[in-house]
Amino acid sequence: MKRIHSKILFIVVFAGLTLFAGSCTEDLLDQQPPVDLGANAFWQTEADATIALMGAYSSVRPLFDRDYYLDGHGEYIRTRGTSTTNNNLRLGDAYNGGNYNPEGYAGSFDKYYRYLYGGVNRTNYVIENVTKMLATASPSSVANLETIIGEARLLRGMVYFRLISMWGDVPYFTNIVTDNDEVADISRTPIAQVKDAIMEDFTYAFDKLPVKGSANGRAGKPAALAFRGKLQLYWASWNKFGWPELKDFSPSATEADAAYKAAAADFKAVIENYGLNLFRNGEPGEWGTLSQADVLPNYYYLFIPSTGNPNADGEMIMTFTHGGTGTGQGEELMRDVAGRSHEGSQCWVSPRYEIADRYQSTITGDFATPLVPMTPTTTGARTAPNSAINPQSYLNRDYRMKASIMWDYEKSIGLTSLKSTGWCPFIYKTWNVEVTIDGVKYITYNTDGSNSGYVLRKFLRNYPGQGRSEGDYNWPVMRLADVYLMYAEATNEAYGPQSDAIALVNRIRHRGNLPALAADKIASKEAFFDAIEQERIVELLGEGHRGFDLRRWRAIERVWGAPYSDGKWTRDTHGANVTRYFQNRSERNYEQCYIFRIPPGERDRNPNLTQNTPWL
Repeated sequence: MKRIHSKILFIVVFAGLTLFAGSCTEDLLDQQPPVDLGANAFWQTEADATIALMGAYSSVRPLFDRDYYLDGHGEYIRTRGTSTTNNNLRLGDAYNGGNYNPEGYAGSFDKYYRYLYGGVNRTNYVIENVTKMLATASPSSVANLETIIGEARLLRGMVYFRLISMWGDVPYFTNIVTDNDEVADISRTPIAQVKDAIMEDFTYAFDKLPVKGSANGRAGKPAALAFRGKLQLYWASWNKFGWPELKDFSPSATEADAAYKAAAADFKAVIENYGLNLFRNGEPGEWGTLSQADVLPNYYYLFIPSTGNPNADGEMIMTFTHGGTGTGQGEELMRDVAGRSHEGSQCWVSPRYEIADRYQSTITGDFATPLVPMTPTTTGARTAPNSAINPQSYLNRDYRMKASIMWDYEKSIGLTSLKSTGWCPFIYKTWNVEVTIDGVKYITYNTDGSNSGYVLRKFLRNYPGQGRSEGDYNWPVMRLADVYLMYAEATNEAYGPQSDAIALVNRIRHRGNLPALAADKIASKEAFFDAIEQERIVELLGEGHRGFDLRRWRAIERVWGAPYSDGKWTRDTHGANVTRYFQNRSERNYEQCYIFRIPPGERDRNPNLTQNTPWL
C-alpha cells in the first residue's frame, strides 16, 4: 500500500469551516453544519490553506472517480445499476440513482447535479478565502498560495465542465454560498459564458501550477493545459455538429475551426513540453498464454496499482487518489467490475458482447472475421473457427483485448478474506462450480453480473491483500493516451490527417501490438476520424468517455439507428438476444439523450431555472 502522506485524503470537517458537499437532501447546495470555532480563527497560514484544498480534492474526487458507470451510456459497457456505499464516499455516492443504460438516462441525474454544485461551492470556498490571504501574505508565501488557488480553480473548472457537458446552460457563481436563499432565484448562464469562465480557471491554473504536482494526486501544469484543450475540443464539437436541444445555442463553423486549432495547440504543448510518456514506453509487453493470466500485456498493468509507479511513467497526467486498506477511502473498482469469487464483489459493470469484434487483428491491423455466437451444446462449438466460445478465436488480437476482457476459460486470481484462492476460470453461465481443465480441478468464476459472455479484466486486481472496496488505485481523470487521441481529432478536423497525429495514433496501436494504420485509414479526414474513434473505443474502454463522445459527435443515431426504426439488439456469446435499445423510439427520445433534464425539484424552488426543451 502506498504511504498515506503521499495521498490526497479525506479531511474531516473542522473548526469554523462551513463546507459544502452533496448529500441526499433536496437543496441545491447541501451544507454540512459548522462546528464551534469561527472561520476567522482559520485561514492564517499556508498549512490552513493546504488543509482546505485537501478538503476540496476530497469533495470533487467522488464526482469523477466512478466515471466507468457513465460508459453504460455507450454500446460497449453494461452497467447493471449503481451501488450505495459509505465506505469510499464519506459524503454519500453522487452516482447512486443514475440510469446507466444507452437510452432513457438523462432524466436520472438530479442527485449528480446537486453534488456537482456541492463541489463548486467547496472550491469557491477555498478560492475566495485563500485569495483574501494574499493581501497580507508574506512574499515567500505568495507563490504557494497562488498554486493552491490554481488547483482549486482547476477543480472548479472540471466540475463546471462536467455540468455544461450534460446540461448545457447552467447557473454559474463564484462566491461562497452560506444559505440556499442566496441562490434561490439564480438563472441559468448561457453556455458560452460558462465556457469562457472555465477557460479562465484552466488558464489561471496553468499559469500558477508547478510543472509537476507536489504530491501524488495533486495537479501540475500539464493537467490544466490538457483540460483546457479538452474544453476547446468539446466546444468545437458542439459548434460543428450542433446542439439543437440547447435553446439559443447557435453553432458556428468559424467558432468550431478556431476551437479545434486552439485545442490542438494545447494538446501539442502537453505532448511536447513536459517529458511525458506512455506507460512502459508504450510497448505491448507479453500477451502470455491462452487461458492463463500469470503474464499479461503491459496495458493491463497500467490500471493496477501494484506496478509500484503511481504516475505510470508519466501517462497519468492527473489522478484522484484513494487510500486503500484501513483508510475508509478505498476505490470501488473491484467491487464493481468483479464477481462473487473476488472478495464477494458484485459485477455491476461488465463488457457487452459487441466490444469483442472491435479488437483488431495483430496480423492484418484491421478488423478480424466477426465472431459467431454459439451455445456449448452445439456440436463442435468449442472448436469451430470464429466461434465466440472457442478460446482459439481470440488469438492474434489486439493485446488490449487480453488485458481488458475475459472470455470462456480465461482465468483470474480468486480472492477471499484478503487471500488468494488460486486461479479461477470464467465460463459463461456457470457459477462457482467445479470443473477439470487439463487434469486440474478449479472452481469457476461466480458472477451473476455478466449477460454477454464476457467479464472485465481491466481494473481487476490479480493479487490479494485488499478488500473489494479497499483498493488504492489512482483513478485517471486525464491520461496521455487520451491527449494523443484528442490531439489527433483536433488536428484532423482543423487540417486533415497530419503526420505527427498519425504517428501518435500508431503509438497507441503499438501498445496493442498492432501494425501501423494502413494507407486507406489515413487517406481522408473521414477515414482518419474513423481510425481515431476506433482507438478511443478500445483504448478508453470503461473509463467513462464513450457516452460523452457519442453526444458531442451527435452519433447516437449512427450507433442505434434512426428514430422509429427497429433499434438494435445486444447479444451474448451464446447467440441470445439480450436487450433491444431504441426500438420505435421517437425523435423526442433521442433528443432527451443529448441533453440532461434540469432537476424538477430545483425548478420547483427556483422559478428562474428554465428547462431544456426536450424535457418541457
